[in-house]
Amino acid sequence: MHRICKAAIASIWFMLLTLPVLGIKLNTVDRTVSWRFDRILILGAAIFGLALIWDWCFTRKARGLPLLSLPRAGGFFARLATLRQRPRVLTAALGAVLGVMVIMPWVSSFYQTNIMISALLYVMLALGLNIVVGLAGQLVLGYVAFYAVGAYTYGLLNQFFGLGFWACLPVGGVMAILFGLALGFPVLRLRGDYLAIVTLGFGEIVRLTLQNWTSVTGGPRGIDNIPRPGLFGLQMDISASTTYVYYLVLAAVIVTIVVISRLKNSRVGLALQALREDEIACEAMGIDITRVKLSAFALGSCWAGFAGVIFAAKTTYINPSSFTFMESAMILSMVVLGGMGSITGVVIAAMILILVPEYLRAFSEYRMLLFGLTMVIMMLFRPQGLISGERRRYRISAPHGDGKGELP
Repeated sequence: MHRICKAAIASIWFMLLTLPVLGIKLNTVDRTVSWRFDRILILGAAIFGLALIWDWCFTRKARGLPLLSLPRAGGFFARLATLRQRPRVLTAALGAVLGVMVIMPWVSSFYQTNIMISALLYVMLALGLNIVVGLAGQLVLGYVAFYAVGAYTYGLLNQFFGLGFWACLPVGGVMAILFGLALGFPVLRLRGDYLAIVTLGFGEIVRLTLQNWTSVTGGPRGIDNIPRPGLFGLQMDISASTTYVYYLVLAAVIVTIVVISRLKNSRVGLALQALREDEIACEAMGIDITRVKLSAFALGSCWAGFAGVIFAAKTTYINPSSFTFMESAMILSMVVLGGMGSITGVVIAAMILILVPEYLRAFSEYRMLLFGLTMVIMMLFRPQGLISGERRRYRISAPHGDGKGELP
């Protein structure tokens, strides 16, 4: 009975709070007011049912009882995470995925190819942020600023100096690195919420600068007529150019995955992971905290700069409204949902968060509601993400013949 009363109170509160938004429709032309109590009642019934399910789930969780769906989901994620331990299966799966991605532009529509280009760009961004957040443990909320730096580097260099895409691509990465170092120096001693607030302010400073420096960046009007990537001077129509950009982004994603995979198991990557686990112990072990943090910001921002240059070439038009805080929040959601430090999980999460909303346009009124509900459920029952980042394990073997065997 107590559970039903709590669900009823929650339902009534939601009905009262949403009444001005969902229950009233104002017609400014006829000056009439229409009441939509049916929507409010449906919402109240839905909240009542969800509140009962919510309370039941947390009651079982508090008692240590598993939910019916959790063992199966856990087994699925565990099998997905241990796939790398079976090289033949992993190679076959990667080959199949790569084959599908290669032939996709020839068997799908122009719209599908454009969607996939956007998804692959966000994969690059999420993997870059995964270096800073997932490996180094530094919470950054203004990551989109480096994305904007790369895009505007290409737009401005082309507008004022006539440089092409291939000349601006490395310059965009270098400029993003310089901005990453400029952000990294002032925040060397910050951590946690303070670091997040400073990086959020940095992202807003960059966006407002682009919006108000009208004489250089064009202000809110932005920069248009940015040329697409060229291929040995060949003239391509919009369809062929889109296909070319798709393969370019696909190659960039493959290079990003390979480089970050190698980085993760290198000395720099291990230092980043040590910094994430315990900064004080990391410094006590002789690791240069200053250099490691600056390396994290530089490496993470570099990939955002590359992605920004490709984004500007894809859209041929950029303005400050494309680089808001919501973009940073979306990229961070991909890292958290996929599993911090996990490359496979971040790739899957980026694909899900970009492709699923596009394919659910028929439910456009409820897309964000479903998105928020999915994120809440994931954070409650799978807080480590789809695939948690693997940890290196070492076994110390004693010399042969001393009878001590191996130490775990």
